Formats: sequence, structure tokens, C-alpha cells
Amino acid sequence: MSQSGGQQAGNAVQFSEHTKEGDVRSSNLLAAKAVAEAIRTSLGPRGMDKMISDERGEVLISNDGATLLRKMKVVHPAAKMMVELSRAQDVEAGDGTTSVVVIAGALLNAAEKLFGKGIHASVIADAFQQALVQAKAALVELALPIQLSDKETLVKLASTSLNSKVVCDYASVLGPLAVEAVTRVVDEESTNVDFRNIRVVKKVGGLIEDTQLVEGLVFPQGSAHAANGPSFIENAKIGLIQFCLSPPKSNMDNQVVISDYQQMDRASREESRYLLDLVRKIKSTGCNVLLVQKSILRDAVTDTSLHFLAKMKIMVVKDIERSDIEFVARTLGCQPCASIEAFSKEKLGAAKAVEEVKTHGGKVVKVTGVAADTKTVSIFCRGSNQLVLDEVDRSVHDALCVLRSLVKRRFMLMGGGAPEIELALRLAEFGKKKGGRESYCIRAYAEALEVIPYTLAENAGLDPISIVTELRNRHANGDRSAGINVRKGTITDITEENVFQPLLVTESALTLATETVCMILKIDDILAAR
Repeated sequence: MSQSGGQQAGNAVQFSEHTKEGDVRSSNLLAAKAVAEAIRTSLGPRGMDKMISDERGEVLISNDGATLLRKMKVVHPAAKMMVELSRAQDVEAGDGTTSVVVIAGALLNAAEKLFGKGIHASVIADAFQQALVQAKAALVELALPIQLSDKETLVKLASTSLNSKVVCDYASVLGPLAVEAVTRVVDEESTNVDFRNIRVVKKVGGLIEDTQLVEGLVFPQGSAHAANGPSFIENAKIGLIQFCLSPPKSNMDNQVVISDYQQMDRASREESRYLLDLVRKIKSTGCNVLLVQKSILRDAVTDTSLHFLAKMKIMVVKDIERSDIEFVARTLGCQPCASIEAFSKEKLGAAKAVEEVKTHGGKVVKVTGVAADTKTVSIFCRGSNQLVLDEVDRSVHDALCVLRSLVKRRFMLMGGGAPEIELALRLAEFGKKKGGRESYCIRAYAEALEVIPYTLAENAGLDPISIVTELRNRHANGDRSAGINVRKGTITDITEENVFQPLLVTESALTLATETVCMILKIDDILAAR
């Protein structure tokens, strides 16, 4: 009787452990799938936009996966893993941030069904890794080589990434602009794009089509006009200073008490003399344009110093951000000076013209005609309001990231769900050749990849089942270039529609999604830290 009771207690403990493991796994799968489902409707050129309102009442409108997930309030640990997944894709490829989460959600859904058949998490994870290796090999076989000198193809790829954005109607403006920016800062031997050489400047006002590429610099704050200083300088000699043109202050808090007007007059004269000496030293170097770094301790310039600078015909642009100093110095060929003693003729930069230009929304300063060997450019973004302007900035960044992916790996794939459905067919064949439980898992992986064409069709208002079935049949008959044309609402040769995507984006999405899913599947408990 006691043996029977002990056996029942052991079974109860075992049953309790299995129940807890199943509950934790179900909780993780449910939370992660909920995140994927939340942004699935934003996939593709016909995807919906999301509006996010934060605690301060600020509103964000976008359909960029990384932006939405970064702003989304997520609590569950597994859901946070999906947010990190999107962020990792954004760092690696810069595009496909929605696709990677949608693929991960589909793989988790497939894994849940495999759990229902009694297959262990380790078997599923190993089979998914095998499927990933086969998928990456197939992608390389499907890829088409590309040359950086082929600007027409680069524009097609950049425009494809912009077609799914809020500003998709301006892809013909932003796409060529991004291509021109990247080709200016790289050459045929480059293996990466340093975004520190591409400065994006935003200013509210004007229309999106007013966005332009500037070979030089753009300062959105305009020049200082406290004493009617010059607004145009030809053959500019440009100085960049990090010290203040204002009366000095001591390192300790103190108060100076002035008892009569003579002392006040003397203090004022001493301040003026001090500032005049600074300005004369600057003028003696031949400098006629002065860029002043923004100061948080005291005024970078005063009305008195601006008066002296204007008298000596020196144009002043103040409030240069500390983060922009390196780019400005690299573009102009000048050196930032932290003190007046370090300011010399050898540290000045040069440009053909520095001009203050009136635009919608205020004045800006443009520096043009910089040295030809300077591999830096500025993109001046315009928009009617801050929401539109922020979306233009994000869209330009995504287009630049797509082009960076092409510089890293110079291969492209057809879009419109074509590579995903081709992978699904090939992996299904591979799964049939495998035996046992791995065959089920690999075929489930293949079926999960069909979520991309299914979602593209669903978001475009088409019948997803009939579209995916027809697409699968076309590819089974050897038509690799068949894809979903969301504009015409049918299956067409996607190459004729100029819909392409970088190989690195798709390859990275599959790799990161598979690794994250395998990690989630192997979690059987959640423990609280001390």
C-alpha cells in the first residue's frame, strides 16, 4: 500500500513538472506570436500604418517594424526577444525588420503544432537549423550579381524598400537621392558604407520633393545677424572653434559687487577689449567664416562679439552640435580649435561659397564647393510637419541601409514573395528525403516561409489562399521570377515590375529569425533573479 502511495506521489511530481514546462513554453509562444501578429499587417507596399501615442501625448505614425517595436510597450520576456530580433535585423541589414518578426512568428506557430505531435524541442530546433543551412544555400543559387556602377538597378532596389513606407509616393525622388549619396562615399573596392560620412539634416517646411543632396554642408539654424553681418562669402576660409566668444567666468560660483557707475563702465570696457582681442586674432588668420560649437555652460557668442565680427566681415554660424563637429571638420578639411592660442591659419578649411538661403520654414546656411576628394555628403530633408519629416528621415535611412547591404554583399533577389515560395518548395523536397521526425519539422519550416507571400496578398486585399496556391504552382513549373504584383492584384513576372531586394536582407532575416525561435523553444522555465 505504501509502495502504491509513493508511486502515485512520484507520478504527481512528474506530472506537475511537465505541466509547468508546458505552461511556460505556451506562455512564451503566445507572447512572441502576439508581437508578430501585431505588426504583420504592416508588411509590404499595401501594409497598414500604426499610430503610437506615448505618455507625453506625442504621436508617431509609421509602418517601419523596428520603429514600431522600439516604441511599443512590451513586458513579457519572450516578447522582448522579438523586439531585440527586429533591432538586430536593423543593425545587420537595416531593412526587413517587419519580415524577420513575421517569419519568426510563423516558425513559432509551426513549432507549436509540432509540440502537439509529441516532438521534443531539441529535435525541432536541430531540424530548423538544418533547414536554415539548406535555405541559405538555395538563396545564393537564386541570387543575381550586381555592380555598384549600375545606378539604374540600385535605384530600383532603393525604390522597392521605399514602396512600403508612408512616403511611398515620393520613392522616385528619395531613391535616386539615396543612390547618389552612397555612390559618392564608396568606390568599387568598398566593403561597407560608413554612415558617418552621410549627414541627414531635417527642417520643417516645404514639401517632400524639396529634399535634396548637397555636396558640402547644410546648417538648419541660419547665420547670426545680431549686427548685420555678411550672409554670403565667396572663397571662404572657414574656422571651427570650440571655445566661447563671451566674457570668461571663473570655475567657482561668485558674485562681483559694483558700487558706482565708473566701476560698471570699466568692467564693460574690459569685456569689450577682451572680446575685441579675440576677434582680431581670428581675423589675423584670414578667417572669414566662423563656425561656433554650441555651449551649455555660457553663451557661445554675445551681441558685442557678433558686432565686432560683423565689422570685420566675418560670417558667423553658431550652435554647431558637438556630434556634428567630426563630420564638419572632415568635410571642410579644417581642425576644431579648443582655445584661441590653438587657432591658426593652418587649421582653417576652405569652400568656394558659404551662403544663407531663404527656404520655407526659415533660413539655412549652405556650404558648397568643398574639396573634390572629400567623401562626404549632406541630405537636406523637408516635410510639411514634424511627423512627415520624421518619416522621411526613417525612409531615407532604410534606403541607405538597403544600399549598404548591396555594398556588403553584391547580390540581389527578386521580391514579391518569389524567393520565399521557392525556398518553401525546395525545403519541402528536402524534408521528404529525410526520415523520421526531422522530416515533419523541416516540412513545417518550409510551410512557415509561405507566411510572407500570404501576408503580402492579404494586406493587398487579395484572396491569399488562391494567390499563394497559384504562386506555388508557377514556381513548381519552373517559373522562378513569378511573384505577387500587389498593384495589379495578380501573379506576374516580378522582374518586369523592377521589384528587387538585397540578398543580405533575406539571408539575415532567415538566420536571425531561426536562431531566435530555437532559443525560445529551448526555454522550459522562467526564474526570478534575486
